[in-house]
Amino acid sequence: MAKTTDITLRNKIIYSVYVRNHGKNGTFKDVEEDLERIKSLGTDIIWFMPIHPIGVKNKKGSLGCPYAIKDYRAVNPEYGTLEDFKRLIDKIHSLGMKVMIDVVYNHTSPDSYLVENHPEFFYRKKDGKMGNKVGEWTDIVDLDYNNRDLWDYQIETLKYWVSLGVDGFRCDVAPLIPLEFWLKAREEVAKVKEGVIWLAESVHLSFVLAMREHGFVGLSDSEVYQAFDICYDYDVNDVYIGYFKGENTLKDYINRVKLQEAIYPNNYVKLRFLENHDQPRAKKLIPDETKLKIWTAFLYFQKGATLIYAGQEAQDDNTPSLFDIDKVNWSGMKEEFVEYMKTLAKIKKKEIMAKGFYKIDCDDNNVIVASYKMGDEKLVGIFNVELKKGFVKVDLEDGIYRNLIDGEDVVVKNGELELKDKAIII
Repeated sequence: MAKTTDITLRNKIIYSVYVRNHGKNGTFKDVEEDLERIKSLGTDIIWFMPIHPIGVKNKKGSLGCPYAIKDYRAVNPEYGTLEDFKRLIDKIHSLGMKVMIDVVYNHTSPDSYLVENHPEFFYRKKDGKMGNKVGEWTDIVDLDYNNRDLWDYQIETLKYWVSLGVDGFRCDVAPLIPLEFWLKAREEVAKVKEGVIWLAESVHLSFVLAMREHGFVGLSDSEVYQAFDICYDYDVNDVYIGYFKGENTLKDYINRVKLQEAIYPNNYVKLRFLENHDQPRAKKLIPDETKLKIWTAFLYFQKGATLIYAGQEAQDDNTPSLFDIDKVNWSGMKEEFVEYMKTLAKIKKKEIMAKGFYKIDCDDNNVIVASYKMGDEKLVGIFNVELKKGFVKVDLEDGIYRNLIDGEDVVVKNGELELKDKAIII
C-alpha cells in the first residue's frame, strides 16, 4: 500500500460524471450548473470520465468512445474550452470538493497525437503493426512502456493537469501498465502537488490471469496498492454479480469481501459501488425498491470510498452507451430516496468508518451483519437484503438503540434484534 495513503479516503463519496450525457447540452457549463445539487448528496470528489478529444479512426458508435483518446493534453471541444474546464475546477473547489480526471494510459486512439508524432511509443504485433492486446478494443492501439521516453511524456502530462488544479487521477486498467511506472509517476507528481489521490481501475481476477497467460503485464491488487490509494473492488465483483444471476450464494460474495480484510494492507481503501459505467445499473440488478434501499445502505456502510454513478440517485436502470449520446433518465428521481442517500452520506463521514476495525459476515438466513469498533465505540449495520423474517444475532448488549438512518428505536434482547424490511445502523 502507498505509505502516504490517507485512510480518511474511506469516508469519501465520489460522484462519477460523463460530461457528454450530463445536462441538456453535455458540456462543462452544464456540469457547473449542477454542482450544488451534486455537492448536496454528500459528494467529496467529482470524477470526470475522460475529458479529452476522441479519435475518429475506427471509432465506435456515432461519437466514439471517450477511452479512445486523441490528445492527453487537450479537452474535448464537444464539452467546451480549456478555460471552461478551468472555471469548472475553480467552482468545484469553491464548494469544498475535489476534482479527479480519468487517465487512460494503456492505449490511445489509432489517430492520436502520439501515433502521429511518436510512433516509437507503441506496442507492435508480430507483423510489426500497431495493435492492441485485448481483442474487442478495436478502436485503440496499445502503448509500450518499455520505452522510457514514453514515461517522461506521460508523467509530464500528469504534472500539467495537476498544475491546472486537478486533485486526483482515476487510472483506467492500471494493472496493464508496469508497476514501476506508477511508482515513478506518483513520486514525480508529488513534487508538484502533495496529497494527489490515485484511484486504480484494478481488474477482475480472470483479466489478470488472461494478461499473464499471454506474457503481458497483469498486476494483482496487492501490487497495484503499492502505488495507488484506492482500488476497484473488481476482485469481488464476479461473485456480487453472480449472486444476482443465481450463480452463487450471498454468503459466497460476503466471504470474498471478508477475505479482503486479511489479504490487503491495514490501510487499504476499496472503491465500493453497486454500479459504474461498465456495469449494470443497480436498479436493473435490484428492481425492488425496498431491496435497493437496503443494498444502497450497505454500499455506504462498506469499508472504503463510496462511488455514485451519475443517475444512480434517480434510480435510472439504463447503462448509458459510451459511444453515443445517451442521457441520464432523471424522470424516476424521488426526493425520499435522495434524502435517504444524504442521510447515509452523513453516517459515512463518521471517524469510526475510516479508523475502526471492520468485521463483516452473512448469517444462515442471508442477512449481512457488519461492524466497526474503535475504542469503546461501535457501529453495527444489519442489512436484510432478502427481506427475511425472524431475528438476527448481534454483538451488542441488550437495550434500546436508535437506528441512525430513520431515528426509530431498535430493541436488542438476548443478543438478537428483530429483522425489518429496511437497513439498520446503530
